[in-house]
Amino acid sequence: LMALGETQVLVTASIEERVPRHVYGTGEGWLTAEYSMLPGATHTRNQRERLKVSGRTQEIQRLIGRSLRACLDFKKLGERSITIDADVIQADGGTRTASITAGFLALQDAIQHLMDAGSLKENPILFPIAAVSLGVVNGEICLDLNYDEDSNADVDSNLVMNDQGGIIEFQLTSEKAPLDKSIGSELLVLGEVGIQALLKAQQSI
Repeated sequence: LMALGETQVLVTASIEERVPRHVYGTGEGWLTAEYSMLPGATHTRNQRERLKVSGRTQEIQRLIGRSLRACLDFKKLGERSITIDADVIQADGGTRTASITAGFLALQDAIQHLMDAGSLKENPILFPIAAVSLGVVNGEICLDLNYDEDSNADVDSNLVMNDQGGIIEFQLTSEKAPLDKSIGSELLVLGEVGIQALLKAQQSI
């Protein structure tokens, strides 16, 4: 369970001793992610996504999955799958980045379970990762935007990095006028400060 301001996400990791068809027989494992926002997570009730997920949900699931796959050695994981389930209990901006940061902790717990059981000889986690939301609101660069800031932002950005400062994913969108390249660099600098703080918090758990 992770809280960033008023945003709260519950993330779990489930292990299965099987893999999808596209990696079957390779000796490698796989990781996928599912994301859901509970109906009461926002100010007004969200419709439950039962049979078909929205484009937004698909995009977020793919981002979470890509980010967490980047920190795994799938040969060391072996032919097993890990599913990350991120459920948003309360949403006030930054739900996808909170899901990634909490998702790493859930993944770490799942790997430790396999190690303790003797199912893995080597830890397949290559490095820790964390993620933050960033933006430009009324001309000011902001870290960890809440909903009001995000909905009025001139620039919206999400950053995923590892503990060495390596960029896993950097999404940046200018909502209005074209963006000066220097703003992107400033966002990266501030984002790394936030991510280092999150990585430190991860290590303390």
